[in-house]
Amino acid sequence: MDINQLRCFVVLGDELHFGRAAQKLEMMPASLSRFIKLLEEDLGVRLLNRSTRNVSLTPEGAEFLNEAKAVIAHFDALRLRFRKNNVSQKKTLRIGAIDSAARGLLPALLNIFVRQFPDADIHLTEDKSYSLIPRLASGWLDLVFIRPPEQVDVTLTTRFITYESFVLAVPAGHRLVDRAVVSIDDFCDEPVIFPERRTRPHSHDLTMNLFKSVGRYPVIAQYAEEKQTILSFVAAGLGVALVPSSYKNMNADGVKYLPLVPVENVEGLPLSVMWHQGNKNIYVNSLLNILADNHDELTKDL
Repeated sequence: MDINQLRCFVVLGDELHFGRAAQKLEMMPASLSRFIKLLEEDLGVRLLNRSTRNVSLTPEGAEFLNEAKAVIAHFDALRLRFRKNNVSQKKTLRIGAIDSAARGLLPALLNIFVRQFPDADIHLTEDKSYSLIPRLASGWLDLVFIRPPEQVDVTLTTRFITYESFVLAVPAGHRLVDRAVVSIDDFCDEPVIFPERRTRPHSHDLTMNLFKSVGRYPVIAQYAEEKQTILSFVAAGLGVALVPSSYKNMNADGVKYLPLVPVENVEGLPLSVMWHQGNKNIYVNSLLNILADNHDELTKDL
């Protein structure tokens, strides 16, 4: 839970109408609905009664609304007081990124950026795409590096960056560890640690498409959501897994990473950057320009 989630809920709690609240917040109703759902899941309580005709507060929602207003008022007063007392405060660039972008693209990109803007205060939030996009839409983040969603809020702009390549993660004692490169035929009968499609649709579909390319269906050993959990299962010998190439330099005990022979018509994992349309923030636009000007160098190893 963060302050921007509270702001969204307060506006919706006052309006009791997703369309009007979304308009005030300058975001799409669907994005606001997802944002509120994430808040309810985080709290473990239902705040709103929803029907096709109206929206109303649950008893818990009414109580939470009053408390949220008090928290926001205190937060704003505190921020205003310290901003007045610190006129030289650094400007902040708030970036959201999926795990592979935080590991692969951003270190080199930010290295160039901070040389141009040494006084910038950079805040990085690492999370999944479906969690980062609502935070961008609500204004909590300035730009995000994500897997592109099927539908995009009309207030947001998306730019494709590249397809990230992928490698096969196997247990350290696996029969293939001495291979310089492997093909899908080499492990199509192996049990696979599978990413959840609900939270990692691109990784899930990529794995499925690889097996379909040889007319096979994967032997699913275990579903897992977090990359670290997937790698832990691999290390324990429960199966193999496909992960972004940026993980090949990760020091994961008991796991080895093997390059794959490219498969025709199976592209890698799409990586895009997303920001608010018409954003005039000098940091945002400068970072986007640096990315465009140095695109080939920044993406050659992804």
